[in-house]
Amino acid sequence: MGAVPELISARSSRVAAARRLGRRNFRGKERLFLAEGPQAVREGAAHRSGGEATLVELFATVEAADRYADIVGAARDTGARVHLADEAVIADISTTVTPQGLVGVCRFLDTPFTEVLAARPQLVAVLAHVRDPGNAGTVLRCADAAGAEAVVLTDASVDVYNPKAVRASVGSLFHLPVAVGVPVEEAVRGLAGTGVRVLAADGAGRDDLDTELDRGTMGAPTAWIFGNEAWGLPEETRDLADAVVRVPLHGKAESLNLATAAAVCLYASARAQRAPGGCRTAPGAGPRS
Repeated sequence: MGAVPELISARSSRVAAARRLGRRNFRGKERLFLAEGPQAVREGAAHRSGGEATLVELFATVEAADRYADIVGAARDTGARVHLADEAVIADISTTVTPQGLVGVCRFLDTPFTEVLAARPQLVAVLAHVRDPGNAGTVLRCADAAGAEAVVLTDASVDVYNPKAVRASVGSLFHLPVAVGVPVEEAVRGLAGTGVRVLAADGAGRDDLDTELDRGTMGAPTAWIFGNEAWGLPEETRDLADAVVRVPLHGKAESLNLATAAAVCLYASARAQRAPGGCRTAPGAGPRS
């Protein structure tokens, strides 16, 4: 019979420190956050920033360590401390109702806004006044899938390291630069200064997305500003944009939720930018519109 693996104690200081990362003030103080579940931990183990591994610690049940041996091995390869734990300890650290047996502790990975600008992005999602962490994480995932080069969260938006936001991003938090705490005026001014066209997505927009596509203007480098889930964008924020655009509703639905509207807008830009004349068109593929 094999030896019984040694499990970390529920009273361990390491468990207590990880548990505290469920609270924003501790995350900010330690500049660490929780990545829960196999997908997030896998992406965290593969990510490096500034020459350092992002994943610094991993808690796993014996069953999960066996099922996801490749992830645990990748974590060890990065130099992360790996602790085997019983399900009660994982549940104590985790913020989910049904934990999946893996909880990682990762370093903050936000990118300075100046670095986002220096990279001259062609598609950016700006989250202004977005307060729901699930929505923030889902928009980040949509931006990643649409090929955006960056996501910017303004100083009035939710903490991107909130466990619910991290889960909703399904690993995309580790895929593209994310700038946080940027005043919306600074975000718009900086992006416009790099030649990016700034569009505010709002149900009260004068123009709709179809009109923008028909005009042939959507193929340019673009930043989309997305607002609060309940009341959209305030007038002063809409006034900063080059245009305020609504998603057309062809059926009887009253509106779209934030994440769905963001996906529609980002994919419209992604398609237009890759069409002949768009900013991502291969040289010689056609004239700019």
